Amino acid sequence: MPNTIAPETAGFARPSEPEKSLTPLWVVIGLAMGPAVALGLARFAYALLLPPMRAALGWSYAAAGALNTSNAVGYLAGALAATAMVRRFGDKRVFALGLLLTALTVGACGITSSYGGQLVLRFIAGFTGAAAFVAGAGLTSAAAHGGGSSRAPMLFGVYFAGGGLGVTASALAAPPLIQLAGWRGGWLALGGLALAATVFGCSVLSRAPATVTSVGSEMRGGWSARFLAPKLIAYGLFGAGYIAYATFIIAYLKTVEQLSGSNLSAFWAALGLSSIVAAFAWGPVLGRLKGGWGTAATIFTVTVGAAMPMVWGGVAGAFLSAILFGGSFLAVVASVTSFARRAARPHAWTSVIAALTVAFGIGQSIGPVLSGAMSDGAGGIKAGLWLSVFTLAVACAIAAMQAEPKALP
Repeated sequence: MPNTIAPETAGFARPSEPEKSLTPLWVVIGLAMGPAVALGLARFAYALLLPPMRAALGWSYAAAGALNTSNAVGYLAGALAATAMVRRFGDKRVFALGLLLTALTVGACGITSSYGGQLVLRFIAGFTGAAAFVAGAGLTSAAAHGGGSSRAPMLFGVYFAGGGLGVTASALAAPPLIQLAGWRGGWLALGGLALAATVFGCSVLSRAPATVTSVGSEMRGGWSARFLAPKLIAYGLFGAGYIAYATFIIAYLKTVEQLSGSNLSAFWAALGLSSIVAAFAWGPVLGRLKGGWGTAATIFTVTVGAAMPMVWGGVAGAFLSAILFGGSFLAVVASVTSFARRAARPHAWTSVIAALTVAFGIGQSIGPVLSGAMSDGAGGIKAGLWLSVFTLAVACAIAAMQAEPKALP
């Protein structure tokens, strides 16, 4: 994976290029099935399955959290391999096959009660999901090319809002089947949703513009890891901080009896719907904020949302948390990706997105098991969630240090 460019171009955005026909919005909505499957269904929806699986299989919080760590390690491995896979097979093939394999693996999680088997399946879902996610983000970058400074953040917001769509769909489909058939039914429901999303995502590929990498470019370089260091570090810390909330918040709300029954499903749906609405709300804001301020603003909102259930008990505090966290956590991903696009040459978009995804994946690999271990201690789940809040606050501060790329003459 390239990580250096010539000194005269380090830290510079690409030059302006000729306008071209704009990709229809519905194509990007189809590409958004990448994060819908890889994030919303294969990772975040595990929060709904964690309490019944832990109760039925006798797991500790550390063991339960390790399943999301396994998914994150797979995601990290997939992100590391994504650039090579895309260079060899093209974004579109990697996107389609990654979606299909992730959907099948998610459904297969409902078949085995073996802890080792679950770890392997979660790893595979992370690997294939990362490949689809990176390829889809590269295709979205190509779709945003030539559309002006305000269109790119909006299209990235739409793309990453797919994760919120997956969360919302899981909130509606999984709980009824969990009540009817236990945790196995929940996984099968998620697998069915993922297959449906895969069909839609693949249907738009004929209209999606090819990226430079996917048409066989052998160019290297095009972005500077040194220049993007604050963004990479902040994104890694964000990955570690947000995943603890996403993994354990349902269990926490049940433990403290802040929410129960249908309220929990409504909470999860509110979180997902907020992230979809945020795709349009954050877009214009991120288009105006320069340097690292867009990422800092979104991480700050995530931090406040993550802290809310611990500082304000009751239904109101929980749902405000869902709105703030849900309305900003995917916007962080959109802001980071949109900035990276400004700081990299077109042929390097998939590579720089993959590098950021690696940083994100390292953080996600650490977060669940560390928070789970703290949750097994005297402080309970609350201690693990406070660790999440602290990590997010540090990420926010580091994100603000990122400079804006300089324009080429």
